[in-house]
Amino acid sequence: MLIDSGEATDTDRVISYLQKGGVKRIDYVVGTHPHSDHMGGMSRIIETFDVGEVIIPHLDDSDFPVSQYFERFLDACDEKGLGLTEAETGRIIEIGDARAEIIAPVSDDYGNVNNYSVGIFLTHGSSSFIFTGDAEKLAEDEMISVGRLGHADVYKVGHHGSDTSSSQKFLDIITPDYAVISCGEGNSYGHPCDVTLEKLSRFTDKIYRTDLCGNIVFESDGETLSVRTERD
Repeated sequence: MLIDSGEATDTDRVISYLQKGGVKRIDYVVGTHPHSDHMGGMSRIIETFDVGEVIIPHLDDSDFPVSQYFERFLDACDEKGLGLTEAETGRIIEIGDARAEIIAPVSDDYGNVNNYSVGIFLTHGSSSFIFTGDAEKLAEDEMISVGRLGHADVYKVGHHGSDTSSSQKFLDIITPDYAVISCGEGNSYGHPCDVTLEKLSRFTDKIYRTDLCGNIVFESDGETLSVRTERD
């Protein structure tokens, strides 16, 4: 399963990384929500690899982006004969020995595209991971309300460490042992936010950031986790 692809400008690096790892087929490609920093390079991923299923959130017609990257994404799916599967909260996807549950989005219509983000809770033996895209506090509260959350060993921090996500209530439930923040070096948004870093530090001192660490790689054998960082 591949969750998001990054910007189109980074796609060559993503493809090369996957190919060096021996990946030829991606059973599930998940586009958490239609922003270019999450799906800008998705068309190239679909063109390059054998893909089984493409999962995106249900979007209100007014929220479908009118942009070249999204048109290229739709064209790539069409050329490969891939229909789009809308994320269904509660769906369980078995990936080898791992189990991925879709935990968001809960509602059908949002005023903010970030809240459409597909959320995934992944378990592999005793190891657990949570991915929430750019879901903000509203969507986090909905995940809590439907009772699909619990402790996660690894939290891929929502919205690049912005203060719009990672609410105290949300963190009190997932109690992460590791936090991973995807953010560009010197980004203009100021990600990650100091407030978010302070909240995360109440739970763990194992906070990894792509702007400081480069690639952050976790490996699980179902019993133990290991982590390493890689610089290009």
